[in-house]
This record gives sequence, structure tokens and C-alpha cells, in this order.
Amino acid sequence: MVATFTKKGSSKIWALALHGGAGPMKGENYDRSEAHMAELLREGGRMLEKGCAAVDVVCEMVKELEACGLHVAGKGSAPNRDGDYELDAAVMDGETRQAGAVAALQGIRHPILAARAVMEHSPHVMLVGRGAHDFAREHKLKRVKSPENYYQPATRKQNKTGELAHGTVGAVALDADGLLGAATSTGGALNKQPGRVGDSPLVGAGLWADERVAVSCTGIGEYFIRTSAAVDVSARMKYARRSVDEAAQDTLDNISFLGGEGGMIALDCLGRLTTPFNTAGMKRGWIHANGDFKVATFG
Repeated sequence: MVATFTKKGSSKIWALALHGGAGPMKGENYDRSEAHMAELLREGGRMLEKGCAAVDVVCEMVKELEACGLHVAGKGSAPNRDGDYELDAAVMDGETRQAGAVAALQGIRHPILAARAVMEHSPHVMLVGRGAHDFAREHKLKRVKSPENYYQPATRKQNKTGELAHGTVGAVALDADGLLGAATSTGGALNKQPGRVGDSPLVGAGLWADERVAVSCTGIGEYFIRTSAAVDVSARMKYARRSVDEAAQDTLDNISFLGGEGGMIALDCLGRLTTPFNTAGMKRGWIHANGDFKVATFG
């Protein structure tokens, strides 16, 4: 679906959208996750209204989504086949295209803060495994000292294709200065092969932010990697002159053609938002300076 926003009074346009993963299970109750997302959207809206930068807001939103344990990310992550918790995250600043990411990260409570530290305190874009862990500890990020006690897997169910359930959380924001930011975080596919990395921490696949659009993806990551899904939305807008709604749907149609499942949230520099998905539902919500507000899982 697409939400097109117009200004009402103030010349300052801002907008924020969140997702908690595509492919929620029919019959499950998502009231808690919807209520928490609504609370976060209101807080993020207050931040943007006060003039906070888009990249600050998306990092704060994803941090809280990691902490809540209601999604397959952060505290809600599940172990891989070896019983270890390997988490991925990334953030991108649309103004500068600076980005930071971590993959197969163990023992750090908030992967998104580790990704931001990579962006702001290193010359690199991505760190993985032990190197990412050591870097996060050097920057005094909170550790997970007892994984078996801290992590509370949000789901253990298989999806209709027989693959174990997956999940990603993400945020995209447009701030009052007209700048965009995007962030993602995930625990990856349940029961995944140790060392497996999906699209979430890969700039251009799982997220993207530039002067046109901010995108955060969710779904079976291999398909989003193979289609460079997030940056493809921006490319379609630039070269084919597609609207954000058309570009995101075209990209998702390409993923569907290959047999992939998932969805995305995409927000352009004029505050126009789209949230397409090809699964039964996608946990998502948005808030806008003009008063538009919605949280939904199905439909």
C-alpha cells in the first residue's frame, strides 16, 4: 500500500516508518508488538518534530525494537544450528551515504549501535564476527553476558515454504531538514547455518538511503541480495522516473518472480511512503507531520 502525504500549515515535513518483519503467522496475536510499535512511532515523531536528525531517529527506533523481544531481532533472536546467536545490523545516512554494518555479531546487546560505531568511528563499512565483537567492546557497547538467559526467541515456527521463520526490524525517516536515514537489524533465519549472512547488513540489498529515498527490507534475504533490492528502488526512481510506490512494487515484483518472499518500507524526500509486501502480512507502522498515523500487521 502507499500513503501519499501533503503539507498542512508548517513548511517542515517529517515522517517515520517502522517494520517488524514480513511473514507474520496467521492466527498469532500481535497486539503487543502493534502497541509497542505505536508507542515508538509517537516517540520518534516527537524527536523529529523537535528537529532530531533522521539517522539519530532510525537508530533509536531500531535499538528499541531490538530490546523489546517481540521480533526476530535483538532480544527476540533465535540461535543458529550450533546454538549460537549471530546478529546483523546496518545504518545509512542519506545525506552523506555514510554507512556502517555488522554481521555474525555475537555477545553485543544492540547490534544497531555497533553498526553506527563502525560508521562513525572507523574507515570501514562492515565488520563481521570476532572483529565486529572486539570493535563493539572497544567502544564500550553493552554486552550479553548470558545468552541463554537474555535471548527470548520471538518465534520457532516454520513458514509455508518449509523454511524456518525469519524476521528483521527496520526504520526509515525523513527529518525536518529534508534528509533521509535508514536502519535494519535482524537475528536472521531461525536455525540458520552458522556464518550465514542475509541482506539486512548489506548496503544496497537490505537497506539504502540517499537524497531520493530511504529503504529498509525484510524477508528471505538471499532474494533481496540477488536483486540488490534496496538500491534498486532508488535506481528505478532516478533512471526510470518511477514514483516511490511504483519503484518499490517493481522491485518486489522482481523478487516474487524469483520465488522470494518479503516486503519493505520506502520513504522519499517529499514524505511519500509505501509499504509493499508479498506475504500474508508485515508488521509495520508510520507517523507523519500532517497527523497521519497507522500501525498494522495484516491487511
